[in-house]
Amino acid sequence: MLTEKQLDRYADVLLWGLKTARSGKAKKNDIIIVRYHLPAIRLAEILHAKLLKMGRHPIPRAMETPIMEKQFFKISNQKQLVFQAPGEKKLIKNLNGSIFLHAPESITHLSDIDSAIIGRAAIARKPLRDILTRREEQGKFGWTLCMVPTKELARHAKLSMKAYTNQIVKACFLNQTDPVSHWQKLYRRANAIKKWLNSMNVKAYHIESNTIDLEITPGEKRKWIGLSGHNIPSFELFMSPDWRGTNGVYYADQPSYRSGNYVKGVRLEFQKGAVVKITAEKGKVFTQKQLSMDKGANKLGEFSLTDKRFSKINKFMANTLFDENYGGKFGNCHVALGASYSDTYDGDLSRLTKERKKNLGFNDSALHWDIVNTEKKRVTARLATGKKVLIYENGQFAY
Repeated sequence: MLTEKQLDRYADVLLWGLKTARSGKAKKNDIIIVRYHLPAIRLAEILHAKLLKMGRHPIPRAMETPIMEKQFFKISNQKQLVFQAPGEKKLIKNLNGSIFLHAPESITHLSDIDSAIIGRAAIARKPLRDILTRREEQGKFGWTLCMVPTKELARHAKLSMKAYTNQIVKACFLNQTDPVSHWQKLYRRANAIKKWLNSMNVKAYHIESNTIDLEITPGEKRKWIGLSGHNIPSFELFMSPDWRGTNGVYYADQPSYRSGNYVKGVRLEFQKGAVVKITAEKGKVFTQKQLSMDKGANKLGEFSLTDKRFSKINKFMANTLFDENYGGKFGNCHVALGASYSDTYDGDLSRLTKERKKNLGFNDSALHWDIVNTEKKRVTARLATGKKVLIYENGQFAY
């Protein structure tokens, strides 16, 4: 488990992440919700005190236990499944920040729940998420999240609790006296790479590995972002491409736990932007239902690359937050099915309307599912001039 000193440092890093992730200026009396699973309650208490000392208004909120969550999906009638508590919308409309402390006591408890039911509940919550997206675009809201080690996560990752915790400590620099300074240094290095990537007029990216042959079109008014404080840790640089130009094959060699389900060896074939064929070693039916959740669920919302020089994560962690930031020998590439990130728009976010997003090929969905490939690969950019530029190979950017 994390020591008291490490938890205090973790809280400082999260507060740095929250501040960095928000485009607008943080203010005294900002309303910050702190959601947490019960094993993370000590970190929540530390954050609560720090936020109060900063003059913020923290709202602590415990997440459902695995038993509660399973009861909800098993017992709820149609009205209960989509119910929103009175005052929830008003709170969302006034939130300035969100910190989520992920510490699950189970990650497979929903394996016998029909994923279509889970999908209906997600769709019902989407309007609230849309409100937060708009507030974020206006600089009024920021968010970050992290993971606290649990026995359940360590068991599924096939690591001892000590080894699992050590991955978190190393990845988040909690073994350093001043971890925030290390994050600031990485932030500056990442900005240099993003500037290089965004200086190119790219028509398409080509991703190649033993199992991947995929072309992605960035589209108009796009930029690479990442390592911005949103996730702790986060080493990825990513963009939300124009989904309409996605063609070819993508394969996730890394397993994935989602909504209490285990998925392995997912292979997706794209034609004209949409997934037209799905295969999987495990979890094929679940994957099919997830990708039919709504109109945008079978389309691309994100394309991401992680540089192994940044990330110290070299073990499978059975958690997307860490697995999508895997460094290892060859770094990683991941794509997300479903919702796009509007902050990859290269323009004034406050003026980015829903219609403008649609015209630019930003995908809209209640789903956002990251699936990861850790193989040796190369990524080439085809410029508007016809020239090809290598941007990523052997786990690192060519900058």
